[in-house]
Amino acid sequence: MQVGAHVSVAGGVEKAVDRELDVGGNCGQIFTTSPQVWRDPGLEDDEAEQFRTASREAGVGPWVIHASYLVNLATPKEDLREKSVASMQAELDAADRLGIEYVNVHLGAHTGAGVEQGLDNAATVLDRLDVPAAVTVLVESDAGSGTKLGDKFDHLAAVLDRSSQDLEVCLDTAHVFAAGYDLSTPGAVDETLATFDDVVGVENLAYVHLNDSKHACGTNKDEHAHVGEGEIGVEGMRAFLNHEAIRDVPLVLETPEEDGKDFDWNIERTRELAD
Repeated sequence: MQVGAHVSVAGGVEKAVDRELDVGGNCGQIFTTSPQVWRDPGLEDDEAEQFRTASREAGVGPWVIHASYLVNLATPKEDLREKSVASMQAELDAADRLGIEYVNVHLGAHTGAGVEQGLDNAATVLDRLDVPAAVTVLVESDAGSGTKLGDKFDHLAAVLDRSSQDLEVCLDTAHVFAAGYDLSTPGAVDETLATFDDVVGVENLAYVHLNDSKHACGTNKDEHAHVGEGEIGVEGMRAFLNHEAIRDVPLVLETPEEDGKDFDWNIERTRELAD
């Protein structure tokens, strides 16, 4: 089973590998720099080589780079589009140097331009990227609210269809649930994943962000809970993890560190629920 956590790169990106092993993970996710500022990864050749070597020797992977929170693919604002393109390109180039397979990004918000224009904007920005052959861009599902896109499976399918890039999808369980797709019972999991397959196609699902939700289904509130301890709950999480559409998909946790529980607790719980 491939399950890991989002770990820090403080002190050097190569340190992420040991941090992943420390929490019991065998795949993982990183930010290459602070997600709250416009800043290039700034990787040195030696730390990139150390990361590749450490990951290979420890058998940790696949890795994901999560794009900056400032990136907005759907924006109608030209200056923000340009910054988003530059930031995404820097992350893709970093992924290639690090031997990381995926760069994950949200579609962003259309900020009044309308859903269809926002989806077109997102596809256009993605098409401007020079994606290295060994790297794939993942479009992540969103919890929704305001003018954010990606809360509907149709949005994900539309961008995959409209972009000339070979894109794949990352589903976040807390986001899917907050967006109104129920995951709290085996029947609900079956229905939601069947809908995803009909609309997007399970063959396009490359990664899962495994998070429970602190808020009810359909609230559009994005606040993560420990696996099995939120509104999705143990029954829903067990059904999701054991669903045939998910069994071979790598999982990364973005669960909180609170109540005396951290990533290692959540990784162990995930393995227990995956019968």
